[in-house]
Amino acid sequence: MKLPTGRPAAVPRLWWLAIAGLLAIAAVLVATAYGRGTLPAETRDPGSLVRWGFGIVQTVHNISAAATIGALVFAAFIVPPSMSRTRKNKQAGSSAGAPAPEHPAFGRIMNLACAASILWMLSAVAVIVFSFADIAGVPISGSRQFASQLASYITELPTGTAWLWVVIISATVATATFGLRSPAGLAATAVLAMGGLIPMILIGHAAGGSDHEQAINSLGLHLVGVCLWFGGLVALTAAGTALGSDTAAVVKRFSTLAGFALILVVSSGVINAAIRIDSPAGLASPYGVLLMGKTAGAIVLGGLGLLHRRRLIPALSAAAGATRATGLFWRLIVIEVLIMGAVSGLAAALSRTPPPLGEDIEPALTPAQILTGYLLPPELTPERWFTVWRPDWLWIAVALAAAYLYLRAARLLKRRGDKWPWPRGLMWLTGLAALVFFTSGGPSVYGRVLFSAHMLDHMALTMIVPVFLVLGAPVTLALRALAPRHDGTRGPREWIMILVHSRPAAVLTHPLFVAANFAGSIVLFYYSDAFGFALREHAGHELMTVHFVITGYLFVLSMVGTDPVPRRAPYPLRLLLLLATMAFHAFFGVALMGATTLLQPEWFTGLGRDWGLSPLADQQMAGAITWGIGEVPTLLIAIGVAVMWSRSDARETRRTDRAADRNHDADLEAYNAMLAQLGERTHPGPGGSGGPRR
Repeated sequence: MKLPTGRPAAVPRLWWLAIAGLLAIAAVLVATAYGRGTLPAETRDPGSLVRWGFGIVQTVHNISAAATIGALVFAAFIVPPSMSRTRKNKQAGSSAGAPAPEHPAFGRIMNLACAASILWMLSAVAVIVFSFADIAGVPISGSRQFASQLASYITELPTGTAWLWVVIISATVATATFGLRSPAGLAATAVLAMGGLIPMILIGHAAGGSDHEQAINSLGLHLVGVCLWFGGLVALTAAGTALGSDTAAVVKRFSTLAGFALILVVSSGVINAAIRIDSPAGLASPYGVLLMGKTAGAIVLGGLGLLHRRRLIPALSAAAGATRATGLFWRLIVIEVLIMGAVSGLAAALSRTPPPLGEDIEPALTPAQILTGYLLPPELTPERWFTVWRPDWLWIAVALAAAYLYLRAARLLKRRGDKWPWPRGLMWLTGLAALVFFTSGGPSVYGRVLFSAHMLDHMALTMIVPVFLVLGAPVTLALRALAPRHDGTRGPREWIMILVHSRPAAVLTHPLFVAANFAGSIVLFYYSDAFGFALREHAGHELMTVHFVITGYLFVLSMVGTDPVPRRAPYPLRLLLLLATMAFHAFFGVALMGATTLLQPEWFTGLGRDWGLSPLADQQMAGAITWGIGEVPTLLIAIGVAVMWSRSDARETRRTDRAADRNHDADLEAYNAMLAQLGERTHPGPGGSGGPRR
């Protein structure tokens, strides 16, 4: 049968997504049985429904969550929301003043987001019920006793509370998908949906590994990568031929996103495997076999993605052979969706399969392990600042991605014939290296044990790292390197422009706000339970790092940054704010040095540390660090402001001189004429009326 002109030779149908779902369910059943996840419990058996159904429910939940996130990302960043004006006039013949109709692919993707988010919410509710029955070892029933115990599970146990938050977030996302169509609203909903992964990350099976914090970070990166990759594939399949002539552009954008997601999935999977399997012999266990099957699927998917980027995307963009390439492309997309469905089933079964060493963690032998999750480090010496490491994979991933994107943008400018100062690139890379060191090196490790080391880490993250990052001028580089889009979508460049000129940015970068936040947050943090939360909880520790870095970055940006901001303070006000923050830090440091009450005494006295200063003496040393080290970067920033002020005056003088050369001092001659006229009125010559005019 001959296809209509311009139509692809083969296109995916929505029932392929249903087949992928069935394949995922089949995979989870087979893999669960193989991994001994369906064997009855030794003490209390929750029943066949729970043993066989829990994996299915988890698979449905994972697929629906990924599909929701992928659809929202496509709608907010990748697919045009409406038909272009030219295409609309050609096809519909409507008047030039009428609003453009909604893009068919955008409508399909929003329908997918609505359906997937509802399924996500319902499956999250089902996971709560099944997880409680599995943990308690009781069959699911409608009895009052089961309902009462389930309510206690949701409100009192961390696992139940976490899944309750997933239900709340997914319900909010589902509500938003029915009412929002603006790019800003969809982007905010996509961010909220990504936030729904956080409770799953904190209670995920990898969080029970031998290194809790590293397992959580690697699992978080893994889930983010999977949702962007698999969810994007589902969204692309749902859009199908509705993309029309936008197929090549949309596929190219998704290919870039999928490339980053693939790196996240593979690297975080390797880290997780290393945490949970100590020896190669563990790969022969059921857990290891399922893990290798999942890895093999990811490698095949990566190869297909590389084929898309190297062969099919250029063919889709070309006029000749586009129909044949489109048909082959959609067939490969269907294959990818099917493989990804099977991999999702393996992942759900893997979460219920015990690793070779068992799921239970050995009891901590020391007080430091109970509090920090790792053994008490040896006594701090100068060389151990640089030799003791515990990698924080979250910030390592952020640093590597930021370095790659920066270097890629600078290379793009160079290829285009534009220049980008190499000192800025050096500053940026130095700042990222410092970020990795202060989040994974000695200051971070000892910062959980010594208040003085923690304060050193704090001051570095908020006053040293941001200086280098700001001097790298990343926003200016991005705006110069990124090409604007003309199809109605908002790409990275458009979103940067919107954020820079938005009202929240005007508030967050206001000189008075950044100064008050920079100086006042240190008091609010240490003299509230926020400090204790950051010490006790891994999520609190990561939020603390985010706050320190962002607060310092905004402050330095308002003082010496060259990136665009809505409002920049005049130089005299900048120097005044710098002097005020120096005085405030000095006051806070002196207060710590003279304090006789220990902050967070349960933590710093319960570590079992038998070396170094006493906790109170160490806290007083932390005050000296705040006063001494904190003033040096501030003084350097003040010198930078003074230099910029001097250069600004010099530029203004040169500009005035050039203007005078062009108009032959017309401004000066006019000014002298005005003075002469005023003098004539005040002191008239002979023959005048005499005296000043009244």
